[in-house]
Amino acid sequence: MKALLLTDYRQLAVTEVDEPEVGYDDVLIQVEACGICGSDIHGYDGSTGRRIPPLIMGHEAAGVVVSVGANVDDLMPGDRVTFDSMVSCGRCDFCRAGQQNLCDNRRVLGVSCGEYRRHGAFAERISVPRRIVYPLPPEMPFEHAALVEAVSVGVHAVNVSSIRLGDTAVIVGAGMIGLLTLQAAKAAGATRVIAVDINDKRLGVAKELGATDIIRGDDPKCIGKIKELTGGRGADVALECVGTTGTIRTAIDAVRKGGTVTLVGNVSPTIDLPLQSVVTRELRLQGTCGCNGEYPQCLDLMRTGAIQVAPLITAQIRLAEAPEWFERLHAGDAEQMKVVVRPQR
Repeated sequence: MKALLLTDYRQLAVTEVDEPEVGYDDVLIQVEACGICGSDIHGYDGSTGRRIPPLIMGHEAAGVVVSVGANVDDLMPGDRVTFDSMVSCGRCDFCRAGQQNLCDNRRVLGVSCGEYRRHGAFAERISVPRRIVYPLPPEMPFEHAALVEAVSVGVHAVNVSSIRLGDTAVIVGAGMIGLLTLQAAKAAGATRVIAVDINDKRLGVAKELGATDIIRGDDPKCIGKIKELTGGRGADVALECVGTTGTIRTAIDAVRKGGTVTLVGNVSPTIDLPLQSVVTRELRLQGTCGCNGEYPQCLDLMRTGAIQVAPLITAQIRLAEAPEWFERLHAGDAEQMKVVVRPQR
């Protein structure tokens, strides 16, 4: 079959590879759509150390069931499906406690970090365990379904943030994950959602997708404006979707005393933390990792229109075009939000 193979850092080739093996508990899926994630771009240049060549990347995908293993009796060829990006072991303490996203032995599709190599979905077909596969609503296009994985990151972040009806939420960073998190916060009951970014186009999209207010993050009065919008109190919750010292500081400064700051972005491995502000205002500061079983919830939110992904898809490309697009995205194409690869075209 054909696949997009990372042969070396910043070198991609569409080439013939072996068909994936299908175990007793696996599902073989014909990939119809696979989104290019920011982590794929960072893996492309080797900066993360988590995509060691040779590797087929790609973990945001959807497609059609081709065949199933001997132990799978609830899916059949032709079924339209999507799948989680993480394969948990089901045996460790975290899995047994229902925290599969923290699995001690987890493997992520399209990742090779030295400890393991798990090929991903920039290919014509992929084999994954049945337990991470989810049927699609019949009317959902494949290019939308490919974004369920990204949606699940935002939904999980909101779920662990304990947003209540009537809360004010600040979303710092209006990139792909930030815009999905924004919509999830509204769906969870936040009545005022303030988007903060330094890109006017992305702030415009945030407004279209439900932000009640938009503020440039480089505005010296940014925090003052947030305070004005909240009666001088500050937001109840801030969800930080970038991961730098500056943006995390903005999130911390934006919330009220006793507020919650949830860290979603992780661009920087370390940051400078305003410790006294966190301690003296008794803030709840937490991280969030991936998702933990939110796929059915995400599919329903997308089906009903509570979360929209169509405005975020800026290009759909053939597998053969992917090497050129990776270089384009790596160079920093500010006009692109989500590029979806269509391997069957």
